[in-house]
Amino acid sequence: MKALGHQIIAEFYDCDGDLLADVDYVTDVMLEAAKRAKATIVTHTFHHFSPLGVSGAIIIAESHLAIHTWPEYGYAAVDLFTCGDSLHTEHAFDYLRVALKSGTFSSMSLERGHQAMLAGRRTQTPLDRKVVNG
Repeated sequence: MKALGHQIIAEFYDCDGDLLADVDYVTDVMLEAAKRAKATIVTHTFHHFSPLGVSGAIIIAESHLAIHTWPEYGYAAVDLFTCGDSLHTEHAFDYLRVALKSGTFSSMSLERGHQAMLAGRRTQTPLDRKVVNG
């Protein structure tokens, strides 16, 4: 079935905790993952939590890539969501698995916005929307 987007939800276990705690490293590998997916990077933001952990997101023209790390557990939760047929989300996933030195992982792949479900639906413009109180 044709879909608007493709999403990989990944859990990386047994990662190198020092890498997961390094905001610069996490930023660099996430940006490289976006490039390997052939995504168009719009902006990004990453934050280092004290004492441990990094969270960040890359906004791409085709959707987003996000990560949350728990270095003390060697764990990273990753969301790779892309729209369009020209991107390679799997390349980003494979790169991150290696770059974070994940020993074990699990992932789920989803197709988002099934076009068969959207067929015949009216597309609204911002001027068409009405504000409803309550």
